[in-house]
Amino acid sequence: MNFTPTALKDAFIVDVEKKPDHRGFFARGFCAQEFMAHGLKPTVAQCNISFNHKKGTVRGMHYQVSPAAETKLVRCTQGVIYDVIIDMRPESPTFLSHIGVELSAENHRALYVPEMFAHGYQTLTDEAEVIYQVGEFYTPGYERGLRYNDPFFNIEWPLEVTHISEKDLNWTLLEMIPVGSA
Repeated sequence: MNFTPTALKDAFIVDVEKKPDHRGFFARGFCAQEFMAHGLKPTVAQCNISFNHKKGTVRGMHYQVSPAAETKLVRCTQGVIYDVIIDMRPESPTFLSHIGVELSAENHRALYVPEMFAHGYQTLTDEAEVIYQVGEFYTPGYERGLRYNDPFFNIEWPLEVTHISEKDLNWTLLEMIPVGSA
């Protein structure tokens, strides 16, 4: 596997190393030893599948806080998505910065999402399927979210948003409180 650091501290694009033959190819999609060698948390507590009927669908921006903060390894297994992460760690040099990466069934690419990163994506094709290996159990009391169109982040989604849940549509906008204000 090839690990490429992103512009956000501790987040990586993970590409497979294909071993091709006349049948197709074989590749490793996850290896705990390789993740640890890159300083990444290899724990997998859950594996989730998300299927989306229509392009333009947005899911996110979700994360969990301590003690249930979760890592994610996100891979698109059918279709194409635009995957976005936001660093929500106040101590991080990339705090409140975001990136977007195209993941597809064709490129076999994955995105490693560290703890305390908000995560969401938009489907760029109909019938898109996404698999997440998640490092912590879903814990509703520790779930947080950001609105996909929060002007603070100004995320440039590739398509018009056509489908989104009420929950994701109604996350509170981020408001920065100036230093010294009450």
